[in-house]
Amino acid sequence: MSGHSKWATTKHKKAAIDAKRGKLFAKLIKNIEIAARMGGGDPDGNPTLYDAIVKAKKNSMPADNIKRAVKRGSGEEAGAANYEDIVYEGYAPAGVGLIIECLTDNRNRAAAEVRSTLTKANGSLATSGSVSFNFERKGQIVVPVDGIDFDKLFELAAEAGAEDVSDEGEVYTVITDPGDMITVRKALQDAGVDYDSADLIMSPKSEIELDVDDARKVSHLVDNLDDLDDVQNIYSNWTASDEVMAELDEEE
Repeated sequence: MSGHSKWATTKHKKAAIDAKRGKLFAKLIKNIEIAARMGGGDPDGNPTLYDAIVKAKKNSMPADNIKRAVKRGSGEEAGAANYEDIVYEGYAPAGVGLIIECLTDNRNRAAAEVRSTLTKANGSLATSGSVSFNFERKGQIVVPVDGIDFDKLFELAAEAGAEDVSDEGEVYTVITDPGDMITVRKALQDAGVDYDSADLIMSPKSEIELDVDDARKVSHLVDNLDDLDDVQNIYSNWTASDEVMAELDEEE
């Protein structure tokens, strides 16, 4: 087990202090509605919905908002949008690859906004497969560091079938095969381990290390893409030294 995703750390910090709470809630509500639509409104029988609700609660979403999102998604209450999954591939400065996952009720709007945001940052859309070949689907469980000792978490996760456990500073990240994520998450819960989120992600097979100038440009572009209403998740294959990441953190 190895690997240390510095971008994951920065991303988690950003989410924890995100002033744009409304946009964050909108993304979380979409996740809940889609999960309820696909697997029903009972979280006990719908692990994807269960994890979506946990993530919303961890981000301080009011209980009433969560309940209404579940009802809309499951059809108990009117008002659910007809969201469509769209995945765009693109390039950021320095040749960094991007996977941009959208949930949208307007395909033309989503495409136009993603393309415009990339272009303004000297990036570009890419043809299907030209970026995604360097990524693979994984399960990711984020665990707060104050809930468990790293060695104990490593042992529990490994016994449950996890592929990797890393210390990201403020959180631990457990990586699994996509099909094992729920099993590993449940094993951690059974052992009394709290978790912040459990998601399927796209993990890069190889990374590009950036200097501070390129890292700043790419980080800014990713933030701008993340601000788009239709964008749910962004994955990239860049990394940087601890010194570069510290300098970027100071600029926030």
